[in-house]
Amino acid sequence: ELENQLTAKSKILDELKESLASNGSAEQTPEAQSLRIAELCEMKDSIENQVAQLKASMQSILEQWRAYDEIYAEVSLMTTRYLYCIDQCKPSGEEASLEALKKQVKTLQ
Repeated sequence: ELENQLTAKSKILDELKESLASNGSAEQTPEAQSLRIAELCEMKDSIENQVAQLKASMQSILEQWRAYDEIYAEVSLMTTRYLYCIDQCKPSGEEASLEALKKQVKTLQ
């Protein structure tokens, strides 16, 4: 959105330059107008550079968030699996007899 706005402002600035070149103005001298337009062009260029840096920075942040989401999903899945295994390994209400342990091993296999 910022890039689109800058493009529009650049067009307006170009039109202003053309208008100044062809018409001039009684309110300000052509030199003063040229200086002001040059200042505006410098400001526009500076803003364009800042937007480009911001865009690169945001792209980097987006990539880091994607990596975070992937790792988080993997850790969440592993945690669920471990909780399931722990739940399966709990001895049932009966005593830990040899038969109960064999049944539990069979279930886990």
